[in-house]
Amino acid sequence: MAKIFVFFGLFLFVLSQGCTSHKVDVEVKPMHITIDVNIKIDRELENFFGDLDEAIEDINDVQK
Repeated sequence: MAKIFVFFGLFLFVLSQGCTSHKVDVEVKPMHITIDVNIKIDRELENFFGDLDEAIEDINDVQK
């Protein structure tokens, strides 16, 4: 008799777990991201062309 109550209790427990529902409200908001890459690129270009300008000046000095 006790086994029937345990079985019936487990059955009701499993049945009640399957009948639950959960709702989650997720709000998606737009994001605004600003990335400043220009400063780094400008520095790299200045370094690159600065080296080229120095090389050209050296070449011009040698040719004179």
